[in-house]
Amino acid sequence: MLMNLHRTTAWIAVIAMWASMSEAQEFADTIYTGGPILTVDDAQPRAEAVAVKDGRVLAVGDLSDLLARQGDATKVFDLDGRTMLPGFVDSHGHVVMGGLQALSANLLAPPDGDVTDIPSLQQTLREWTEKNADTVEKVKLIIGFGYDNAQLAELRHPTREDLDAVSTEYPIMIVHQSGHLGVGNSKALEIAGIDASTENPPGGVIRRGPDGEPNGVLEEYAFFTAVVPMLSELGPEGVTVFAKAGAKLWASFGYTTAQDGRSSGGVVEALKAVDAEGELPIDVIAFPDVLEAKDYIKANASDDYTGNVRVGGCKLTIDGSPQGFTALRDRPYFDPVGDYPPGYAGYSAVTMEQVQDAVNWCYENGLQVITHANGEGASDMLIAALGAAQEKYGDPGNRPVLIHGQFLREDQVDSYQRLGVFMSLFPMHTFYWGDWHRDHTVGPVNAENISPTGWLVQRGMMFGSHHDAPVAFPDSMRILDATVTRRTRSGDILGPHQRVDVMTALKAMTIWPAWQQFEEDDKGSIEVGKLADFVILSGDPTAVDPETLDQLRVVKTIKENKVIYEAEAGVQKGELSHPDFAFSPIAADHILHAMYEGLTARN
Repeated sequence: MLMNLHRTTAWIAVIAMWASMSEAQEFADTIYTGGPILTVDDAQPRAEAVAVKDGRVLAVGDLSDLLARQGDATKVFDLDGRTMLPGFVDSHGHVVMGGLQALSANLLAPPDGDVTDIPSLQQTLREWTEKNADTVEKVKLIIGFGYDNAQLAELRHPTREDLDAVSTEYPIMIVHQSGHLGVGNSKALEIAGIDASTENPPGGVIRRGPDGEPNGVLEEYAFFTAVVPMLSELGPEGVTVFAKAGAKLWASFGYTTAQDGRSSGGVVEALKAVDAEGELPIDVIAFPDVLEAKDYIKANASDDYTGNVRVGGCKLTIDGSPQGFTALRDRPYFDPVGDYPPGYAGYSAVTMEQVQDAVNWCYENGLQVITHANGEGASDMLIAALGAAQEKYGDPGNRPVLIHGQFLREDQVDSYQRLGVFMSLFPMHTFYWGDWHRDHTVGPVNAENISPTGWLVQRGMMFGSHHDAPVAFPDSMRILDATVTRRTRSGDILGPHQRVDVMTALKAMTIWPAWQQFEEDDKGSIEVGKLADFVILSGDPTAVDPETLDQLRVVKTIKENKVIYEAEAGVQKGELSHPDFAFSPIAADHILHAMYEGLTARN
C-alpha cells in the first residue's frame, strides 16, 4: 500500500510538472506545415513546420514537436505541398520608380513585352495613346518605358523622327530599359529647350545628326536633366501612387524588403506618408543620392525603421549603362553599335574628385555608401576612393557596397575583398543582355565573366543578386534562374565557371542581402526570433530541373505573418492581379501633368 502511495505521489508530481510546463508554453498564432520549408539556415536547412507568434518565428523543427505550440486559437497554415522560404530581400532596386512600369506604355522586349523593332514600338505607343486618350488629351504627354536598342531588329535607338511618326502634337518621352538613356520627339525637345546650340551637360551626351541637330537620344545626365525635373514635380500624391504600385509589384515577386536605390528626401517622406496610411505592405530601405541630399541623409540615416521605411545610407553613381555603351571601361568597347570614335571606352558621370569627396564624407560620418560602378574604369575609381578613405578614417564598419560591377577584372574582385566591400551583382544581364555583351560590349572572351559570381564563391565571399527594377521586372525566379544557369536569350551559356548552385543563389536573395543592409538578425532566414517574412513558391527550387527555375511562381508573400500577396488563378507572373494595382485616371492625370510641368519648366 505504501508502494502504491509513492506511485500515486510520483504521478501527481509528473502531472503537476506537465501542467506547469503547459502554462509556460507559448502557443503560436500560426503553424506553417504541409510542404518543404527551406530555412536558409545552415544549422537547420530544412524543417517540417514553423510556428509564429506576434509576427516573429517562435519555433522551427519537426511537426510533432511544434504541435505542442498549438493552442485553441492557433491557425494551421497548410502549404499544400508547396515550398516556403524566407521572404526575398532586395539587394538593389528602385521601388518607387517601379510604379513607372504600371503607368507608361510597355516597350519591353519579349518575354516581358512585345516590342521587337521600331514599327512595333511605334504601334505600342499608338495603342497606349489611344487607350489612354482622355488622359493624354488632358496632360499633353505620351510616355513609354523599357525599349532596348539591343533587342530591336534595327539594332539602334529610335530617333525623334521615329517618335514624330507617332505624334507631333504631343511631346513623347521614351525611357531606355537601363534607365540611363531616353529619346524625345521634336515636341519634347522643343519643350525641354534642347536644340543645336545646347551644349552637352557634364556627364551626359545629347546625340546629334550630321547637321548638328539633336536626334532625340539623350544619354546619362543629358537625359536625367530632361526627365528628373518631370519626376521631381510629382508631389506627394504622384509619388504616393508610384510607391503603392511599386511596393505591390515587389510583393508579387516574393519581396518582403525592397530598396529605393537612388532616392531623395522628398521621396522618403512620401514613402513614410504612404506607410502611415497603411498602404505600404513591405519594408523599404532608401538610399538618397549623396551628391544631392547630404543634409537629409545625415539627419535621417538609421538602422531603425519609421513604420516600414528607413534611410540606409548614401547612393553614389559613377558611370552608366554597359549595354548602352555609357559605362566607363578600362579598354575600348569590343564592337559598339552606333557612331562612336575609335577606341571609345565610355565615360564617367562624375569626376574622381567628386567620388573621393563623397566617399570620404560617408566614411567620416560612419554612413553606408552603395555605389553604382559598371565598367572596369568605374571600379578603378571606386577602389581608389575606398582605399584612400579607409587609410584616412579607418573602417567605421559601414559595409560599403558595389552595385552592378558588370565588367570586372579578377584583380578588382581581390581589391574589393581586401576592402571589405559587399558586391551586389546583376546576373540577370546574362539572360537579358548576355548575347549583346558577347557580340558588342566586351566580346566573347570577357563576356564569360560578366557578373562574376563564381569568382566570389571561390573566395568565400557573400554577394547579392539583384534586378535593378524598373530596368527589369523584379522577377525573383528570373534572378534565380540567371544566377544558376547563366543562359542567354539565344540559349548560349556565358561563363559556366561563374554559375553557382541553387542554395548559394537563394542565399544571394535572402540572408546575404539582409547582411548587406545590417538586417541579418531580423531577416533573410527562418530562425527563432526573426520576422515571419515568408514567400511560398509553386515548387521546390532545389528539387526541380535548374533549366526550369524561371517557371516557378510566387504563390503567396507573407509579411510578419500577414498575407500581402496571393496569386490569382490564370494571372501571369508580373501582372498586377489586384484591382487597386491599376492607376486611376485621376492619378494618371496628376502624374503625367506633373511630368509635363517639369519638362516645360526647363524652357
